[in-house]
Amino acid sequence: MSSEELILSQVQELRRGTVVLACLALLREPQYGYALLETLNDAGIVVEGNTLYPLLRRLEKQGLLVSEWNTEESRPRKFYRVSDEGSRVRAELVREWDGLAASMARLTKESR
Repeated sequence: MSSEELILSQVQELRRGTVVLACLALLREPQYGYALLETLNDAGIVVEGNTLYPLLRRLEKQGLLVSEWNTEESRPRKFYRVSDEGSRVRAELVREWDGLAASMARLTKESR
């Protein structure tokens, strides 16, 4: 495996967990999958549809998201939003993220 491939693989691992937190943060307001995908990508959290849609279904199955279909437009769309339990989980994940980010900032500062 080349150095570039190794880095890409490790970056993918880093991003994997952040997508869950990003979705929980963004879905305070209902959004449909494609709009969420665009918002994530615009924010620099690159994720593909074949990763996002199964994640949304998994989070819904875990009770962290709720969804409903909007059939009023010409094309039906499934909108997702964070459930009450998802809001509690998001708050705890944000606390954990803040602690990890502070720790990583110290560690990486020391290693430069």
